[in-house]
Amino acid sequence: MTIFILHDHLERTLSLELVYGDEPVFVRNCNQSLERMFKGCPHLESLSIKFHTLYNLHGRFDTIQLLLPKTLKALLLQPVTNWEATTLILMNQLGVDKNLPLSIDVQPSCLMLQSLTLVLDVITDELVAAITNYLHYLTVLCLEDNPSEKLSPYNDFSNAGLQLLSSRKNLTRLSLSRSRPNVFGRITDVGILVLTEGLRGLESIRLEGFSKVTDAGYISILQSFKNLKRFEVINGYLLSDLAFHDLSFLSGSLVEVVLISCHLLTSETAESLSLCKNLELLDLGGCKSIADRGLNSISILSKLTSLDLSGADITDSGLSALGLGRSPIVTLCLRSCRRVGDRGFKKLFKKGSVITETLSKLDLGYLPGVSDETIARIVKMCREITNLCIRNCFFVTDASIRALSLMPDIEGKRRSIKRLDIYGCSRLSTDSVELFSFPYFQGLRWLGFGKTKLHEKEGVRMMELLSKRRCLSICSYGCEMDCKDGWFLH
Repeated sequence: MTIFILHDHLERTLSLELVYGDEPVFVRNCNQSLERMFKGCPHLESLSIKFHTLYNLHGRFDTIQLLLPKTLKALLLQPVTNWEATTLILMNQLGVDKNLPLSIDVQPSCLMLQSLTLVLDVITDELVAAITNYLHYLTVLCLEDNPSEKLSPYNDFSNAGLQLLSSRKNLTRLSLSRSRPNVFGRITDVGILVLTEGLRGLESIRLEGFSKVTDAGYISILQSFKNLKRFEVINGYLLSDLAFHDLSFLSGSLVEVVLISCHLLTSETAESLSLCKNLELLDLGGCKSIADRGLNSISILSKLTSLDLSGADITDSGLSALGLGRSPIVTLCLRSCRRVGDRGFKKLFKKGSVITETLSKLDLGYLPGVSDETIARIVKMCREITNLCIRNCFFVTDASIRALSLMPDIEGKRRSIKRLDIYGCSRLSTDSVELFSFPYFQGLRWLGFGKTKLHEKEGVRMMELLSKRRCLSICSYGCEMDCKDGWFLH
């Protein structure tokens, strides 16, 4: 058993990653270690525990005596089974036995949790009943699952569960997610309408995998939550432009909108969202019918700092409109926008464009039309660029690596790439290996270089050069930037 302590700030925040070993030894050592840690953190307010195994096993909180400190305000557990999570909640209540039925009402518990995040095998009404009955102070609730088998209609999350959640009127943030190919098949517009009647104070909502919720349900959300700042829908199978025809209620409050893989959405939605003048983040990733007309509307948003258009049907003309716009974009994702190329980026990154002064993170992955010409333009024009993804850009060569390795100063400002993803750039040759030695790429903190000749033919030499950089993390497995798989280890 190995425990990684990732963060411990003033004994108030503790993040752990646990790697399984021999089961009996693991449980004993884990219980002892957690007990010592909790005693050493008498003012602990935030706890995050992630279990990591080589075999996609769920957490074993039934065998680990996780008696939570009474001072705890935020808790994250990943992964954990539905039964384990329910048992954990009951075990930590004052005078409540875990074998008591969930229907029994009790006085507010000894736990003062305000934020709860659980990554589960399955979300059920029974678990939601435990949460709503015993955790009376929650303002943030995030539940995510990915069932490994087909669920029984009697052992799933349903409209009844949403009705229970509607009683928690102090919730300000709610996230309910089920990953593909699974869906919440028992939740309909009726459940969403009941939810919106109770949670009038909600400021952020995330819904993923709600296959039977239509525009009527989403409209009720957009028109009921007057203080809504973040609206997020992933895999909204029945979400269409109709839901966004009237945003007058939220034009001043919406700050972040995330609509991922909602295939019925078109540029009309982008036009409607352009009325939200305070919008700072817009993610339309996987919405394949967003075209140039949508970009024309988006470009007028003067507070927009993050834009994701991955997979959109935009062209070089759309990039030209974005280059002429007023948006101070810091993060831009154009991954898999296969109709854009060097010509479009020449129009996007030109002298006088707002985006050239603000852009820091850029994702150009899987763009067959991008070559060394675009990379050279980025180096020349983008004064703040630090993160660049060009994975599977087949026409990028050693010339791009050379240009990125020693970026010239702009008006006395020193610049360097901090994170670089060149995974799958097949035209890079072994000659560029030495460009990763000193003094090149002095600010580099993360490098993804798998499926390239640098890894396949010169892997030993690359590892030798990169090992001399103490603050550099490297990845050859094809992970996204910073290895965002949620774990300390691959």
